[in-house]
Amino acid sequence: MSWGFPFQSSKNKTHRHEKFPNSQRKLPRSSLKCEITRQSVFFLLTYKKMESYLNENFGDVKPKNSSDEALQRWRKLCWIVKNPKRRFRFTANLSKRSEAEAIRRSNQEKFRVAVLVSQAALQFINCLKLSSEYIVPEEVRQAGFEICPEELGSIVEGHDVKKLKVHGGTEGLTEKLSTSITSGIDTSEDLLRVRKEIYGINQFTESPTRGFWLFVWEALQDTTLMILAACAFVSLIVGILMEGWPIGAHDGLGIVASILLVVFVTATSDYRQSLQFKDLDAEKKKIVVQVTRDKMRQKISIYDLLPGDVVHLGIGDQVPADGLFLSGFSVLINESSLTGESEPVGVSVEHPFLLSGTKVQDGSCKMLVTTVGMRTQWGKLMATLSEGGDDETPLQVKLNGVATVIGKIGLFFAVITFAVLVQGLANQKRLDGSHWIWTGDELMAMLEFFAIAVTIVVVAVPEGLPLAVTLSLAFAMKKMMNDKALVRNLAACETMGSATTICSDKTGTLTTNHMTVVKACICEQAKEVNGSDAAKKFASSIPESAVKLLLQSIFTNTGGEIVMGKRNKTEILGTPTETALLEFGLSLGGDFQEVRQASNVVKVEPFNSTKKRMGVVIELPEGHFRAHCKGASEIVLDSCDKYINKDGEVVPLDEGSTSHLKNIIEEFASEALRTLCLAYIEIGDEFSVEAPIPSGGYTCIGIVGIKDPVRPGVKESVAICKSAGITVRMVTGDNITTAKAIARECGILTDDGIAIEGPEFREKSDEELLKLIPKLQVMARSSPMDKHTLVRLLRTMFQEVVAVTGDGTNDAPALHEADIGLAMGISGTEVAKESADVIILDDNFSTIVTVAKWGRSVYINIQKFVQFQLTVNVVALIVNFLSACLTGNAPLTAVQLLWVNMIMDTLGALALATEPPQDDLMKRSPVGRKGNFISNVMWRNILGQSLYQLVIIWCLQTKGKTMFGLDGPDSDLTLNTLIFNTFVFCQVFNEVSSREMEKIDVFKGILKNYVFVVVLMCTVVFQVIIIELLGTFADTTPLNWGQWLVSIMLGFLGMPVAAALKMIPVGSH
Repeated sequence: MSWGFPFQSSKNKTHRHEKFPNSQRKLPRSSLKCEITRQSVFFLLTYKKMESYLNENFGDVKPKNSSDEALQRWRKLCWIVKNPKRRFRFTANLSKRSEAEAIRRSNQEKFRVAVLVSQAALQFINCLKLSSEYIVPEEVRQAGFEICPEELGSIVEGHDVKKLKVHGGTEGLTEKLSTSITSGIDTSEDLLRVRKEIYGINQFTESPTRGFWLFVWEALQDTTLMILAACAFVSLIVGILMEGWPIGAHDGLGIVASILLVVFVTATSDYRQSLQFKDLDAEKKKIVVQVTRDKMRQKISIYDLLPGDVVHLGIGDQVPADGLFLSGFSVLINESSLTGESEPVGVSVEHPFLLSGTKVQDGSCKMLVTTVGMRTQWGKLMATLSEGGDDETPLQVKLNGVATVIGKIGLFFAVITFAVLVQGLANQKRLDGSHWIWTGDELMAMLEFFAIAVTIVVVAVPEGLPLAVTLSLAFAMKKMMNDKALVRNLAACETMGSATTICSDKTGTLTTNHMTVVKACICEQAKEVNGSDAAKKFASSIPESAVKLLLQSIFTNTGGEIVMGKRNKTEILGTPTETALLEFGLSLGGDFQEVRQASNVVKVEPFNSTKKRMGVVIELPEGHFRAHCKGASEIVLDSCDKYINKDGEVVPLDEGSTSHLKNIIEEFASEALRTLCLAYIEIGDEFSVEAPIPSGGYTCIGIVGIKDPVRPGVKESVAICKSAGITVRMVTGDNITTAKAIARECGILTDDGIAIEGPEFREKSDEELLKLIPKLQVMARSSPMDKHTLVRLLRTMFQEVVAVTGDGTNDAPALHEADIGLAMGISGTEVAKESADVIILDDNFSTIVTVAKWGRSVYINIQKFVQFQLTVNVVALIVNFLSACLTGNAPLTAVQLLWVNMIMDTLGALALATEPPQDDLMKRSPVGRKGNFISNVMWRNILGQSLYQLVIIWCLQTKGKTMFGLDGPDSDLTLNTLIFNTFVFCQVFNEVSSREMEKIDVFKGILKNYVFVVVLMCTVVFQVIIIELLGTFADTTPLNWGQWLVSIMLGFLGMPVAAALKMIPVGSH
């Protein structure tokens, strides 16, 4: 006995319509053609409404900072999901996230209690008689230390002032850790090894890497695959019982082999993606810190820190481990990540505790590392938190919506198909009067109907659509790393492709950040000082007293330092501006150490982008105090009422001399020089550290002009942005004349553009801003809030998609507000990097343009893949549905549909979603905020290609036997094989056509994309194997050369059709 199964391969197979002839509902060919047209129109009308449905139900998710309600809403709408574990792998786990937040709040409360207890202890600690009951463990003593890691950890974690006093304060702990405040730890290999053994390393425990077999298991969770596996199992058992081994097992084994192939290809693709994300996560965690080791200041990885290290911290740095304050000025620490309190905490000798994971909000200091890794407060917090994952991107959500809509359509057609087929069989039974008696053949026919319905669902639900986004983003992120851009937020890749405006810093982004003092005006003499000889000649031409004041100002009022590096080489550490000034001081003949030792620094107010100045108070040997100030020239000059004349005398700053100095500033700035004014004030014999540094009454020492050349290639990159429809705006804290000169050199400032200063911008009304902002190209002397305001107005008032660069702590609000925050990898602080979506590792504006190009590439690649998959989707669904309803058979069997599903899903994504960007991408207009993802161009291509394929398959179904002269018992099998082969080659050539949605030349650069070529070759080779060698399992029969040629030619004809379609103009909306 034999039965009709959709994956039956026996040549003696009795088809269902042969056993139940009256159940077959054949229609005339003209009716069939009308039915195909009607179904095509139905599908395309449904798809046409899709965009509005997606925007309404799946459009709430933003590129970043989406609400939990928005994230939850779209999940509830996705109820047609074949494999939830795979579909939602790269989406945020909201339950884990809320669980982590609850644990974080609990830990923050405990930590707050510890802080309060320590504060209470401070009030009476001095009244207690302290005695040490601590006993050093023997293994610690033998290793050369006097305190164990547990005791160290309890001091800082519990803010235990009593224990700290018992151990002799920070000085006592320094000795017990066998280190030195001035020299740091000894880095000989044996000593480092012993220190690591006793105190551990500065690394957190990470969740184990997901192995390949876990991805295989997840791929097996596909509901439709499990149903088909159950059908295959039934087929296997019944087949062996009725036809024996091995003939009876062919059907079942065929479907099992197909399922395993799909599972392993899917798992391999997913596993490779996970490895790429793992590499990117490792890059994100790379932080470099400055330490003193072996008497030398040097940079090391945060992971190499050990207890006993002396770390140098500045504004915006992340505290890399638990430790104690050694020395520093005006240190404020943001502990919100641990305590939840937004108010910064002052750290000093009296309150010396510094905790890992917190941020330096203001000031600078040296810190003694006491606890590292999992023993730190931050490490313990991380151990208790389960990662909730990153938010899903808008494109992922939108494609989940597409998959849901198509899944509903597919499920509807599957149910209707099953109902129609069962009704046909029931009608036949009723006519025969045997509706109460069911034979084995009839029950197996019911199983066949069910399998046909399942195969329709298999092909209808495009599970791979959302995952194609992840695949494309992972590929782009990996490539962007090679192009010096580290993506921290997945959505930034796709959002950058829609960017319409870039608000860029000047220093270090548009310029090289290699600064040199090339001009100076001291004692009314303005001269070039570029080079050591010119500087020394300049120093000899001005009074000695003025030179001494200038050197004292340069060497004491600085955030930089001159140290002896390896091989006794002098190294200048600090920001590029500080480095330029210190280098200038050395070229004048100054001695950094001598000047620093001649006075005592009492108070420091670090440079702040709001105040745009830096101040320091020093105590001179004579016992009186002097304050030095430097910063933005016009701001510091406004606080001066005296200056040093050509004779070295301090004289009042009258109108003429003020005008002269302002002209000097303007002259330097017009030459694209960054100008700084240096000034000082005598305070007297008394000064309180709590008192602010004076803000007026200064004596102007002089003006310096610093050259920061424009980066090579910036002008060309700005021109590329303009051709791409992206407006570039410069937002800088520099003088407006300097900013305009640089902006013109870069091609940013045009004749009809507007340059404005921050204070003037702040005073504008909304109506004035509405007219001003479209023409605004340069904003100088801007504060961080000016940048934030500009970004906010561009996004809300003008609906622009804004990318903004930032490097300082105060840039964090603007980076957070922007659609894409771009932090500088070299000059940027850790706070800025943490707030950013992308880190520009080389601080180069050209890299930002590369990020934009990759962003557009991701967007276009996903559109290509969606166009390709929807075409396959429409054709396969209509063909199988109509054939099942009208002829009682599905020409594409379950095995074949699984292969087609793999072509359009995993392999299609690999081929189309990983196309590298082409240069002409930057000649198109940006999509912007309101662009439709499924464009009219895509609808045109999907419609035309679908109709062509449907007509071809209809012709083969109705006239195939006549065309190829097929007759005999195997004619149906041969015809179905021809239909399957033609259908697959239609997809192969459609895949090539999909490389370009608008251009006719689809072969340009095809050989450069080796992934595409390999996927295409593998598809063709495996198709040949399926037809010629695996017929027993795949329900196919070998074809002759003529039949192969016709199949390939019919597929190839889809390319001229696609080219003709691209010549049909369609509107943008």
